[in-house]
Amino acid sequence: MSNVLAFDLGASSGRALLGRLVGGKIEVEELHRFPNDPVQVGDRLHWDILRLYHEIKQGLLKAKHHGIELQSMAIDSWAVDFGFIGKNGELVGNPYHYRDRHTDGAMESLFAEIPPSVIFARTGIQFLPFNTIYQLYALKQAKSPLLNEGNRFLMIPDLLRYFLTGQIHNEFTNATTTQLYNPIEKSWDAELLRMLELPKSWFGDVLQPGAKAGNLQASVCEELGIGSIPVYAVAEHDTGSAVAAVPATEGSFAYLSCGTWSLMGTEVDKPVLHDLAQKLNFTNEGGVADTYRLLKNIMGLWVLQECRREWDREGKSYSFPELVQMAGAAKPFASFIDPDDSEFLPPGDMPSRIADYCRKTGQEPPKTVGEFVRCILESLALKYRYVFELTERLSVQRFNGLHMVGGGIQNELLCQWTANAIGKPVLAGPSEGSAIGNLAVQWIAQGEFADIWEARRVIRESFPIKIYEPEERDDWGRAYDRFRILTGLAE
Repeated sequence: MSNVLAFDLGASSGRALLGRLVGGKIEVEELHRFPNDPVQVGDRLHWDILRLYHEIKQGLLKAKHHGIELQSMAIDSWAVDFGFIGKNGELVGNPYHYRDRHTDGAMESLFAEIPPSVIFARTGIQFLPFNTIYQLYALKQAKSPLLNEGNRFLMIPDLLRYFLTGQIHNEFTNATTTQLYNPIEKSWDAELLRMLELPKSWFGDVLQPGAKAGNLQASVCEELGIGSIPVYAVAEHDTGSAVAAVPATEGSFAYLSCGTWSLMGTEVDKPVLHDLAQKLNFTNEGGVADTYRLLKNIMGLWVLQECRREWDREGKSYSFPELVQMAGAAKPFASFIDPDDSEFLPPGDMPSRIADYCRKTGQEPPKTVGEFVRCILESLALKYRYVFELTERLSVQRFNGLHMVGGGIQNELLCQWTANAIGKPVLAGPSEGSAIGNLAVQWIAQGEFADIWEARRVIRESFPIKIYEPEERDDWGRAYDRFRILTGLAE
């Protein structure tokens, strides 16, 4: 029996998932789950990276206490964020959270020095204000001491691997999200680093998913009372791991990784770098098996999560199933938002911002909790159709349906409304896509699976897939036309 451990870190929580291969199928067991709360210090918003490291060690201890002998472990997380290791080998400062406001205006300021067309042609990455390139530029503009003290640049899984193994490596799927990696040259882009005056020495060798990144170092083994195990670099951007777990049967497929963020796209052999891809603000992020993920970020369930937090602060606590039930009972197609409007990116009073958006676009704002939730979920489903059609256009493909993976598939109303919106079946599952993709790449590295397609076949046979057939096509078609006009997405 091959026991491997996947640490899957999301923007709000993390988990340690034990994977076993039993009788040709995958069995998973959650050993440890923990919150991942950002920390506000003064005006800055940080990740609590040392708490995350502590929780990873707790996951390893729980495996030990269950009497589990591990063959390997790996970590995946969100993208773009990073920390620096100093000359003494220690972490310099706490990594900033991508929602911190220090990047406000940085993207636009950088465009005055380097045209967007140059950046896209060299990296193929969509323009998001929190991308790593703009975070680093903002630090330079602020003359941050981090830049003087830092010696090596490591992204979140890179940092945690370094704490565990003492080995410094960058990983491919996460490196591509920085907007500093050149997919044609297959290396950090030396010209962009020169124009930004960033030292090339900060950016190290880039490991492909499946490469061994080291072993648990002696100090960790001694502290936890465990033996050393291999630590692999998987698709360490969690979307890369989620796409690895898509149970597709054919090479041409569309996917939606649905959680705090939604990411929709398809898998391609080469990055799509032409002008239309830049105009539509698509991205080409690294994937497994020398592929790229042609995709677009969509704000996702963040908007609903922030509404729920605000209602909690007001003393009105609702479970997600309660919110979904209230949405189902509310009037359909009463109001729409563009979930990707910049107003919805920061944390804070989300219901007020939704109401303001509706007033600005000539709509009656939602009033009840159910109306707010219905507005969010319907708008998400309609935005999914918009991006789905753009993905077909850019990739010159026609998809028979949409694979949905991730925790968002537990919202069956959203799955059904997505099928209604795109007018094609939605195949939902597995829900723990990122963690399962993490496990799968470890098993490929160990020779348990021949390649990613065998892994996908085993995933398909191991986890239930629920199919949602489209309904009410005419109503959703008319709603889509109104949605595009109200949100300014109509061409």
